[in-house]
Order: sequence, then C-alpha cells, then structure tokens
Amino acid sequence: GLNYTKYIKQASRLRLERIQKHLEKINKPPLITIQSSDGDIIDCVHKRKQPALDHPLLKNHKIQRVPPEMPKRLKQEEVRNSMSNEATIKGTPRQWQWQMWHSNGTRCPKGTVPVRRSSVHDVLRAKSLFHFGKKQRGFINPANRRVDAPDIVSGNGHEHAIAYTGTTQEFYGARATINVWDPSIEEVNEFSLSQIWILSGSFDGSDLNSIEAGWQVSPGLYGDNRPRLFTYWTTDSYEATGCYNLLCAGFVQTNSRIAIGASISPVSQFTANQYDITILIWKDPKLGNWWMGLGDNTLIGYWPAELFTHLADRATMVEWGGEVVNSRANGQHTSTQMGSGHFPEDGFGKSSYFRNLEVVDADNSLSSVRGISTLAENTNCYNIRSSYNKEWGTFFYYGGPGNNPRCP
Repeated sequence: GLNYTKYIKQASRLRLERIQKHLEKINKPPLITIQSSDGDIIDCVHKRKQPALDHPLLKNHKIQRVPPEMPKRLKQEEVRNSMSNEATIKGTPRQWQWQMWHSNGTRCPKGTVPVRRSSVHDVLRAKSLFHFGKKQRGFINPANRRVDAPDIVSGNGHEHAIAYTGTTQEFYGARATINVWDPSIEEVNEFSLSQIWILSGSFDGSDLNSIEAGWQVSPGLYGDNRPRLFTYWTTDSYEATGCYNLLCAGFVQTNSRIAIGASISPVSQFTANQYDITILIWKDPKLGNWWMGLGDNTLIGYWPAELFTHLADRATMVEWGGEVVNSRANGQHTSTQMGSGHFPEDGFGKSSYFRNLEVVDADNSLSSVRGISTLAENTNCYNIRSSYNKEWGTFFYYGGPGNNPRCP
C-alpha cells in the first residue's frame, strides 16, 4: 500500500492552528455522528447549517423546497431497462446496499444531511490549505486539441479517455450509467476518476464553468484507495473557486441518506459481478439550479444558479469518461489505472463502461446522444471505444493500465 505517513510532515504550530480554524468552518456541529467501518466519520448536520450556505453569493439563498422538474423522456425513445441503485449482474438487476457507512444501520435523522468529516491529516496531505479539496487545472478542450501528437501530457499531467458532444449546441444536463471499479493508484498525489462534465465558458480563458460528478479513487483527498461518490464545481477554470464534495461552500445537499465523498460498495470484479451507478445532472427549468440525481429518482442536491456565470444560463459542452493524473514520479509513465485498468477492447466484465449516454435539451427532455466524438491523449496508456445498441443506447468502454511496454 501507499505510505501516507511520510506526507504528514512536522507541521508548524501556526499551520496547524490555521488548519484547525478551517476545519471548524467546514465540519459543522452534528446532531449525531455515525462511525463507518471504512474509517469515515459521517456527521448528520442540520440541513440549514450545512457548509453550502456560508458562500458569500448564497447569503440570501433559500434552500429549494419545491422538487425540481424531472427531465422528460422523449416519446419515441425506448425506455431502457432502468436500474436504480442496482447492479447489472450478468444482465439481472439486483438491489444493493451501496455506501459503506450504511452497513452501520444508523441513519441520519430527518432534516439533516450526512457530511463526511474532514481531519487534520486530510488537509496536511494537500499541497497547502488553499489547495485542499481543489482539483488542479487539468481539463482539456477536445475541440482544439491535436490528438496526433505522439505523447501529449495534458495540463498538469492529467490524461483522459472521454466522449464529448459537439461544441455548437446548448445543453441543460446529462445522464449516464457508470461502471464502478477500484483502480490502483501509484502515487498519493495521483487520482483516477470516472465522471460527467457539464461545461460552459472558454477553455483557454480563466472563466470556464464546470459541474462534475462521478466516482473517484484519490488517496490524497480521502486517505485511502476506495472508490467514492464525488461532486465538483468551478467558475474560474479550477483556479480559486469551487471544490470537491462539501469541502467548501457551494453545493447544497438535500438528501439525508447519501453522503457525498463516501465510499461505494460493492465494486465490479474482473469477469464477475458488475456494479454501476446512474448519475443525472440537469438544470431545473423552474428555478434554474443545477440538480444532481442518482438512480431513477433519488435527488442528492443542487449547485445554486447564483454560483455561476456562464452556467447560470446553459452548458455548451458535455463530456463523459475517465481522467487520471500522471506525475511521472520515477521518470516513467504512472501505473495508475483508469477504469478497470483494462483497455476497451477487453469488453464487458473486464473493461469499464459508461452506458445510456443522454443529454437534456432546452425543453427539459432527455434523449440519447448520437454522433459522439471520443478522445484519448495517449492510446497506448488509456483508450476509449464507443458504440450503440438498443439496450445500452450510446455507450463506450474506456480505460487502461497506464505504464506498459508501449506506454513507457
């Protein structure tokens, strides 16, 4: 396993005091606390005391009480075999208890939301207090990327295998069912994630707005190697605004059963049971907030419209897929895996997939995405292959092992 202790340097007393102050700001006083078998501490916090509402732009924000208007499915679309919080196990759906802290049996009381508690160690693993909970710049604009370059290391050593929509449209949301694995990570400061990106603004400027959700393995952020449900947002190209999960003010959680940042269990096994989660992100046409749903109709919470500039209006691009950090620690390509660690051609049960890719249009309708483009910077390390069939709609297999003889 990775050695975390060497990252917890002798922090100065001043730094520890600053960290303590920050933790008091984000770890709200709980009504009750639940200890999870994976080491997490889940605090049940009164929903009006959650971190989101500390945001200066949300000073007068009233938590949305009216349920958002769910996206409609276009009549001619086949309603796919939908599996809420269920796993496709050789094609048969089955209910599963899917966050580890649930196995304790204790639930958060009505009117509270579960918040994963952050510790001093979590902050010490970050480069600095400023970097804690933030994603480093690593996005790509498929539209102006030269994919024919032999070995591009994209911004900050981030590498991707993604599918994306044409840039010329307007989008009001996206959905996909995402296969969950536990890829291995080589270095503490690397991660492997699989997510949906909802984007607007300019990629080359400093005003890119992004809303993101999916699962990730990030030892730096969580102190372990488990895949975890996560959210992210930024309004300035990942510079100073936004963060993962509830690690800063912004995302308003409404669900009392699901903790963002908590580990997902069980996970898919090679040539055995496959588990996936369905994530929907869409803009409520009534109030304009960007909501996140899980499965068929579980609402998690929303990103208030007030947080955004470009996304206050609409999105101009959607991306689905995997991202890893390649820090080339030993002068060679990282062996951090993306997806299952297997290339797309290995197929079902071996390679990781996204299925039933859909987008939400201006009249709040969901439709299958057609004419998707795909991109991987270095196909010898991680790759992607998309296809279409009736049951899975538009889908793709993606991922890879990273370092191998063809990816030195």
